[in-house]
Order: sequence, then C-alpha cells, then structure tokens
Amino acid sequence: MSNQMEPGQPDDRQLPATQDEQRRKALATAHSQALSLDLRTQDNASDGDEIDLLSYWRILVKRRWTVLGALGIVLAASLVGTLLMTPIYRATTSLQIERDTIRVVDVEGVSPVEGGASADFYQTQYELLKSRALAQRVASQLGVAEGETLARLSPPSPWATLRGLVSRSDADPDEVSESELASKEAAATGLIMGSLTVEPVRNSRLVRLHFDTPDREFSQRAANALAEAFIASNLERRFDSSAYAKTYLEDRLQELRLKLEDSERELVAFAQKEQIVGTGDSSGSLSEQDLGSLNAALSQARQDRIRAEARWRQAQASRGSVLLGEIGEASIIKGLQENRGKLLAEYQDKLRLYKPGYPLMVQLKGQIDEIERQIGAEVGSIKSAIQAEFLASQEQERLLVEQMTLVKTDVLDLQSRSIQYNILKREVDTNRQLYDGLLQRYKEIGVAAGVSNNNISIVDRALSGYKFKPSLTRNLALGLLAGLMLGVLLALAFEYLDDTLKSPEDVEKQLGLSVLGVIPLLKLPMTPAKAMEDPRSAFAESYRSVRTALQFATDSGVPRSLLVTSSTPAEGKSTTALTLAQNFAQLGKRVLIIDADLRNPSLHRLLGTENSAGLSNYLAGAVRATEVIKLTDTPGLMFMATGPLPPNPAELLMGPKMLSLITIAREKFDQVIIDGPPVMGLADAPILANLANGTLLVVEAGETRITVGRNALKRLLAARAHVVGGLLTKFSSKHAGHGYGYGAYNYYSYGGKEEPKKLGRR
Repeated sequence: MSNQMEPGQPDDRQLPATQDEQRRKALATAHSQALSLDLRTQDNASDGDEIDLLSYWRILVKRRWTVLGALGIVLAASLVGTLLMTPIYRATTSLQIERDTIRVVDVEGVSPVEGGASADFYQTQYELLKSRALAQRVASQLGVAEGETLARLSPPSPWATLRGLVSRSDADPDEVSESELASKEAAATGLIMGSLTVEPVRNSRLVRLHFDTPDREFSQRAANALAEAFIASNLERRFDSSAYAKTYLEDRLQELRLKLEDSERELVAFAQKEQIVGTGDSSGSLSEQDLGSLNAALSQARQDRIRAEARWRQAQASRGSVLLGEIGEASIIKGLQENRGKLLAEYQDKLRLYKPGYPLMVQLKGQIDEIERQIGAEVGSIKSAIQAEFLASQEQERLLVEQMTLVKTDVLDLQSRSIQYNILKREVDTNRQLYDGLLQRYKEIGVAAGVSNNNISIVDRALSGYKFKPSLTRNLALGLLAGLMLGVLLALAFEYLDDTLKSPEDVEKQLGLSVLGVIPLLKLPMTPAKAMEDPRSAFAESYRSVRTALQFATDSGVPRSLLVTSSTPAEGKSTTALTLAQNFAQLGKRVLIIDADLRNPSLHRLLGTENSAGLSNYLAGAVRATEVIKLTDTPGLMFMATGPLPPNPAELLMGPKMLSLITIAREKFDQVIIDGPPVMGLADAPILANLANGTLLVVEAGETRITVGRNALKRLLAARAHVVGGLLTKFSSKHAGHGYGYGAYNYYSYGGKEEPKKLGRR
C-alpha cells in the first residue's frame, strides 16, 4: 500500500504544533459539555414536578399487556367470586319521621322537643333504629333464637361448633343450657343488627329500612317488625316521660303548699308586731307615697322659685324705663313710650325755631317730663309685683323642704323596721309563684298524658324480599374498575422502576447529548453483516445517517480520530465502529480501524481475521505499526487487531506510543476509528478518549441505566474528552411505547410485523 507508515516512524515523531491547539479546544468543549450535563440534569429535576399526560398515555400503551393482564385476573376473580356467593334477599320498609306532630294540647316540655336542629334530631332517630335494644326486642318477637332459624340464617363456623362440643362435654347440663341460650340470644341480636341497613332519603323526612338475609320471607317479616317495634318504643318513651313528670310534680306541689302557708303566717305576724300597713300594691307604704308627692312638689316649687328669681334679677338690672323681656312688653308702658317718642321728636323739630325758654318749648318739655314720670311709676309697680312673686316662691320652697325633712325621717324609720318584713314578703311571693307554676304544669301534664302523640308512621310495608346480591353486572363493573386501576398502577410502577435509557429523548434529557442516530434492533437469525449486505435495509440506512450526522458533529467535520465506546459491555460499540469504518471507506476515504479493547476484543471475529499480533505488540515495542496493520475485504479500510491480551492494558495505553500512533495515523489516513473498551470500571476508555479528537458514546436502548450512562459520561468529560454525541442501538418501539414518532423502524425489509428478538450480546 502506498500510504503505509514507514517502520519506526511512530516512535520518533513528535506532536505537531497544531495538536496543542486542538487539545485546548477539546478541553474547552469538554468543560462546556460537563456544564451542559449538570444544567440539563437540574432542568430534568425541575421538569419532573410537571404532569405530562401524553407521557403517561405512552407508558400505558407500552405496558398495555400488564394492564390487560391485571384487568383479566381481577375480572376472572370477580366472576368466580360472584358465582360462588350465597344469594341475599332484601326487604324494604319506608318510614316517615316528623319533627313536629299535630298536638291536641300544646304542653311545652311534657315530651322531648322535636323542633330543634334537624341534623341532630334525625341522626338520633337513625341511631335508635340501629340500637341493640331495638334489635333485642325484634329478635324476641320473631323468635330468632328458637328453633333452626338462627342456624339457617347464620350457620356456625366449624371452629365454633367444635368449641361448643368440647365445652358441652365438660360442663353441667343445666349450665350448658343457660349458656347456650344466652349465646343464641346474643347471636340473634347480632344477626338483626348486622342485617339492617338504614338509608335516609335525601331532602325528605323518609327513611328506608333494608333487611338482608338468605331467607326471602324472613327478610320481609323482620323489616316490618323493625318498623312496628320502633314506633311502639317511641310511644312508650313518651308515655313513660309523662307519667314520671306527673308523679314528680305531685310530690313537689305538696312540699311547696306547706312552705307557702308557713311563710304567709310569718309575714302577717311580723306586720302586726311592727304596725306596718301596706297599700297592697307595689307603690310602697303611705309614708313612702307622701314622700314621693312632696318630692315632686318640691321640685316644681324649686323651678318656680328659680324662674321668679331670674325675673327679679332682670328687673333689678334694668334702668330707667328700659325693661327687658316681658316687663318691657306691658301695654301701658309701651303706649307711654310711644307718646314720649312723638313729643321728643316734636321738641327737637321746634328747637330749630325756638329757644328752650320759649313758652311753647317749656310746655313740650313739661309734657315729656310727665310722661317719663308715669313710665317710672309703672315700672316700679311691675318691679314690686315681681319681687313679691319671688319672695312667695322662696317661702313655698322653704316650707316644702321642712315638710320633706319630717316625712323623710318617718320613711327612714319605717324602712328600718320593714327590712325583715320585705324579706318575709319576698319569700311569700317566691313560694306563691313556684306553687302556681307547678300547679299549672301539673294540670297540663294531666291533660296531655291521655293523648297519644306519635311522630313516626309507616309509609310502605315490606313485601316479599327480592334478590339483592350478588349482582353479576355490578361486581363485574367493580372488577373492571379495580382491574384497570391495578393495571395502571402496576404499569406505572414497572415503568418508574425501569431506570434505563429507552428513547432518544431519554438520552438527550438525561445525558445532555445530541443523538446522532438510532439503530434498530435486528431479529434472529438476522446479523449485522447480513443486514449491511442490503443497502436498502433500515439497519444499513440508520448507520449511513449516523455517518452523515458525524460530518456535522464538529466545526471541522468528522473528527479525524474517533473513539467508539459504551458505558458497559455488549451495547453494540464494536458493530458500530466496524460499520462506520466501512461506511466511511465506501465514500472513498482511507480509513484505519483500531481494536483498542485489550481486554475483550471482537473486531477480528467480525472481520474473520486472526489476532496473533496487533496493538499490544506495537505498544510493547515488539513490532512496528506497519507490521500489524492489515488489509480488509472493504476497499480503503485497514485494520489493526489487539494482538495478545496484555496483563496491564492501561499502562500500555498511557505510554507515548499510543499517542504517537494516533497522531501519525491521523496524518496518513483520512479517518481513524478506535473501538475502545467500556467506560465503567476501566481506565482504558478515558485514556483513549483523551487521545482521540472525538468520542462517540454508544447506548443500548432499554438496557443502559440512567445512572450508569451519566457516570460514564462524567468520566469521559473528566478525562477532557470531546464527546460529539450519543448513538442509541438495538432500539425497538417497545422500549419507548407506540406514539413516540419512531414508527419508521418497522423492519419492512425483513418481512415481519412482530417485535424483533434481541441478538446475543456482542
């Protein structure tokens, strides 16, 4: 071959200057990818809180056989259980329960008040219907504990029968008989209580009593007997309460009558002793009434005195003929003031013509003085009248105060002597009120006791019992619902317990890698070699699409040296490396594929060559690179096998010879593809990823766990690897469920519609 490396060149070559720049770019890319992985992981954690109904639907479609299986099992169990159940017959009686009934006499408190809170009242009635006392009464009336009725309705268990036989053999016959009777009565009561169902009718005062037993006729009789016994017990409670109240009131009336007579005698004796005479009403004694009258008169006299004093002070404050208020409004004074005004006006008018000494002026002056004298005399008379009125009011007030003092002394003396009298009088009044109230109550109860007041009535009596259960339709419907719920829960549980990478979306979301392609799963006996023989097959087309995607994976196109690795063994990395190498060779490129899996090589088997010498020999310095590079059947494709497996693969790969080999191979070949070992648990893959220009991570659909994939990616990024993307291999629609958009992988080239079977791990 013309482009073969010369012997010994890889050992002596040094890295070109551009290699450092490429390594720095790869380092920056690795850091950015690590940061992207962490950010996407955080986004996934936050997105996990959102509800995606479409994803749940896809899960159910994917796990449809789990859902259908659970549904079938539950339906079958429901059908078998229904067919094996004993038929139960139900009889129903309807009752009307009123809170307020028609009352012939309205006697409050004689019977329990039925007009209280609706919820409390009706809940009380329902609990009374389910009470043990009512059940015992009905069981006794129907004779449930007698004969074979109890055994027919509730046959005893084998353990109970054996226990009864053992106790009967050791006990006295009479004691056994009493014990059995008590046990049967308790069982009969429990049967009545357990067979009864109380169903209130919504928004009404009706309640239905359902009684369920295996005996059709007994269900009818028991339902009617329950209704009748409930009505009878209600009436008995009302009658008993009235009779008890009447007896109690008779005793209390006798006690109060004697007490009232004694208190009245004490009151009369004390009044005679202290000479206290009452008016017979609530106004008090005569002295107290006089004191009240004098107090009212004194208040009126004080008001009159204040008013007269105010008028007198006003009259004293006025000067001359100028009076205030009603004094100045007197008709005589008003007329005199008007005449004086006219004369003064005339005097002033003539004063312009005559002197004051002129006879006419002297005459006018005399008339004015006379009028003023008359006004003064009239004002004096009025002031005297006001003064007299004031003095009279003042004297009247003084006399009333003196009289009030005398009467008040008498009242205080009477009150001091009436303290005990009032105490005795209040006791008499209290006893009389109690006696009158109880007497009235006693008469009302006597009238009401003879009236039967019933607020419960039977609306519909029970007819012959009808078959209530088992209901095949209802049980199957419940089984269908329960089966669907169980199936959905199982499907979701299986799905969320399955933490593998199943679809391209999982790879992108969980690992933060771009998916460069999806390789379909082949079904036996198809092999990758046979599938690649047909260029139209989905398998071959998917690898060609990966080859195309790799050309756009970096800015410079396909990485010159590409490491193909996986998280764990048998994920399809060797098949991927070989197929990609063949596809690149088909484009006319010179391709070198190196099997660098020094622990479990497989490329030599796929190519059908021997593995006697190869990479391990070169890294150990035993041979030159040209001696272990071989031609293949594919034009343009050359192959370097692993050679003998060394005991220390990691030490060999870390040596300078591996770096030199990859560097020189990139110069001599258009494409170098390295089939590396798995990442997890080994140091080989991170070493090779650091040396290569790009790394392709292969992920097996439905097998690679999320945590394993993340850890593998973190190891690669920690080794400063440039991970160009991920490749999902062995993909089947069952891995992600129908409806994910991968229906194109229908394997039409192989003539089957059923899901392909997995090939053996490679």
